[in-house]
Amino acid sequence: MDKVSIGKINSFCPQALFMYGTYKEDGTPNFGLFCWFSYCWDSELGVMASIGQRKLTIDRIHASKVFSANLVTEQLLPLADYLGHTAGYTPGKMDIPIAVERGAVLDVPILTDSPWVYELEVNQSIPLQGNEVFICKIRNVLAATELMDETKSLEERMKSAAPVIWESSGAGLYYTLNPVPKGMTGDWKDLFRKEQ
Repeated sequence: MDKVSIGKINSFCPQALFMYGTYKEDGTPNFGLFCWFSYCWDSELGVMASIGQRKLTIDRIHASKVFSANLVTEQLLPLADYLGHTAGYTPGKMDIPIAVERGAVLDVPILTDSPWVYELEVNQSIPLQGNEVFICKIRNVLAATELMDETKSLEERMKSAAPVIWESSGAGLYYTLNPVPKGMTGDWKDLFRKEQ
């Protein structure tokens, strides 16, 4: 396979989208759209969340040390796109019909219609030039009951969740997932093991 050197880009690394929820100083909820979200391990499963540029979400995370990460679904995509393209400092940004409730463990706003929500507490933050990485403890996960129905296949449950992913080529594109199982973890390990 021929390859060419290109600049520093993150194309072909699709990532799940999350709306991070914080409370503003006046107690009203604020949500922003983010995708630099992954997992880490520090004696327990945790989350790494990276946020670039100055944003109200960063200010509120600094103030409270907690936030929610709400999975974006196909149903939530129009709301997520609006929230992600309207600055948190914009007056009236959150003056829209949106169903919000409080977290079950932390004092964070939760999107009622998101089927998978993390309640996160910042354990450590790493400031970078123009960016910040938050290392978080997962204090709770709120999952839609239908996603926990083990009488359905994981494929069926993934289709029910209908998560949206984002790929950064050009202006950035949203994609839906059509999960098709390719095999179990470890199914191919013996293909490359040498006889001993």
